Amino acid sequence: MAIILDGKKLRDKIFEDLKAKLDNMPVKPTLAVILAGDEPSSRIYVNNKKKCAEKLGINSIVIEYPAHVTEEELLNKIQELNNDKNITAILVQLPLPEHIDKFKIIDAISPGKDVDGLTTYNSGKLFSGEKPYVYPCTPKGILLLLDEYDIKLEGKHAVVIGRSNLVGKPVAQMLLQRNATVTMCHSHTKNLSDIIKTADIIISAVGKNVVGEKNIIKSDCVIVDVGIFRDESGKVRGDVDFEALSKTAAYISPVPGGVGPMTIASLMLNTVELHK
Repeated sequence: MAIILDGKKLRDKIFEDLKAKLDNMPVKPTLAVILAGDEPSSRIYVNNKKKCAEKLGINSIVIEYPAHVTEEELLNKIQELNNDKNITAILVQLPLPEHIDKFKIIDAISPGKDVDGLTTYNSGKLFSGEKPYVYPCTPKGILLLLDEYDIKLEGKHAVVIGRSNLVGKPVAQMLLQRNATVTMCHSHTKNLSDIIKTADIIISAVGKNVVGEKNIIKSDCVIVDVGIFRDESGKVRGDVDFEALSKTAAYISPVPGGVGPMTIASLMLNTVELHK
């Protein structure tokens, strides 16, 4: 049976260390979150971030706008937050309403306050091999989880499934910087099963079942499941058939309880790093 990559356990360990540091800070960092629209899941995510930040000792403010907010209003607010010396970190909760250009909004954030690491400046630093102000939260959380279990990356074949700007592309770059050999797969990839057979590490982030019982994997394979969705029965699950592949993999992350807790832990780590 595979060893479980326990994101909750590592998150709690990180939070304990962060809280001790924050308790000794005379000036606490402040995280500003912009929420536009009435997407129920977005509201839940934002509330969870706020509660988590305040529990650790990070100041948190949520700025809410209706779905019909204009691009100009959001840009003006971001500029105001950029200029406010009391604001450490800015996060724009995605997705934004359809009429808003998310790239324009994200790029309006000052790179030194870009807690998600998604601005062109920070992503450009990452893709050019330089160090950005902070690394994107989910990819950062994945690497922290692999490091916690002493999983070596150098020379390993890592298969990344999914090419989003949030997870797939940045995690591939971060793995390359750690001297892994990376294969990126996506909806147009042919012979995915054949590629998976050669993987030392599989990181799947697509939001649907793509790695299942039919896939043959190496006995020492490490599987990180980033996807999360509800199946037809309403059950929360990930991209990977956990029941089947936990019997053959060396390490596997569960859904929920794997990468999710590490994403929020990385957000809090990034906020404190930007404060420093």
